[in-house]
Amino acid sequence: MKLLSIIKKSIKEQFRSFWVLLLTLSCAPFFVFVYYLIDKSTQPNYNVLMLVEDTGVDTATNAHVNFGDKMLNIFNSWQSDTGQTPIHFSKAIDKQTALSQLKNSKANLLMVIPPNFSHNFISLAGNNPVPVDIEFIGNITNVNYLVSAVFAGDYLNKYILAQTNIPNPLNFKETGIGASGTRTSFELTIPGLLIFSIIMLMLTASIALVVESEKMTIKRLKLSNVSAFTFLTGVSFVQVLIGLLSVLVTIVTAIMLGFRMEGSFLLVLFISALCSISIISFSMILAAACKTVNHVLVIGNFPLFLFMFFSGSMFPLGDNPLFTVFGYNFNVNGFLSPSHAVSALNKILIMKEGINAIIPEIICLVVLSAIYFLIGIVLFHKKHMKVS
Repeated sequence: MKLLSIIKKSIKEQFRSFWVLLLTLSCAPFFVFVYYLIDKSTQPNYNVLMLVEDTGVDTATNAHVNFGDKMLNIFNSWQSDTGQTPIHFSKAIDKQTALSQLKNSKANLLMVIPPNFSHNFISLAGNNPVPVDIEFIGNITNVNYLVSAVFAGDYLNKYILAQTNIPNPLNFKETGIGASGTRTSFELTIPGLLIFSIIMLMLTASIALVVESEKMTIKRLKLSNVSAFTFLTGVSFVQVLIGLLSVLVTIVTAIMLGFRMEGSFLLVLFISALCSISIISFSMILAAACKTVNHVLVIGNFPLFLFMFFSGSMFPLGDNPLFTVFGYNFNVNGFLSPSHAVSALNKILIMKEGINAIIPEIICLVVLSAIYFLIGIVLFHKKHMKVS
């Protein structure tokens, strides 16, 4: 009987620590879900654009042939035959549009076929062969570019070998976009880490909100007729300052370790402020679900992990879009506002772009922040500031 009493008491005590129990039971399933999303978001998908400037050539039989145009169809037929290579070739409209697609991660590689391609191609079978020039353009330090270049180079060699029986007749020229060709792998991680420093506001902002309720000081605010909007705005202002300070400390640390600050510093601060507002707005939703600081530290780990691992701040994610709005790809992780901030900082610090190039990211940050804030202010008022 004593044993049964102890068991019954232990069960009751365990349910009193409900959130700890929930964390224990749900942690492993949660990470199963996390790794599932990682697998789905990192599946390889390589897009190669082909800009065919080839003018073609007249053969001895007065037939006009264009080997550059033929290549695209043959490449895609090879890919369809194997069905195993996750690479797709498509024709570029013009060079400016193609470069824009590269910068917006809609393509991994631009392959430029020069005007004299067919002429030099024909010469390979003659007595005075001229090497075929091919230019590869892309973010040279990006893994997807490197893999795409390997596949594209292999397809080119196979194509020319099949037509001429001459192996390796190509001269490759590689051109990096923005500062991608001069950045180290360490420098490429900095835009994401700057956003990661802002994501950590989730805990401080939530605790700053919940501690008022836990210490009962929020009663004074109710008696003073302070609205939820006024209270949350005041707390948010301080948290934005903390977020900007965190970004500055991160930048200074990165510079001390070799990061070269290029691009507009004011734009970096602007995007950081927008991202801070979005994280604080989401923190209101988290605070509305918690009664105490301990609850924040337990429950807050779940959204914190999601924002850390699926916003692109810790490692790059896949480019498979759910839908496209005015040419801007919106992925599954696009519902997490920091993903757009990471994209914007990459364009500013790596691609050396200006404000015009990051307008889609700014719009997404503003819209998502507004949605988070509206939901947060309603839930927080109902949970903590409603006068009973």
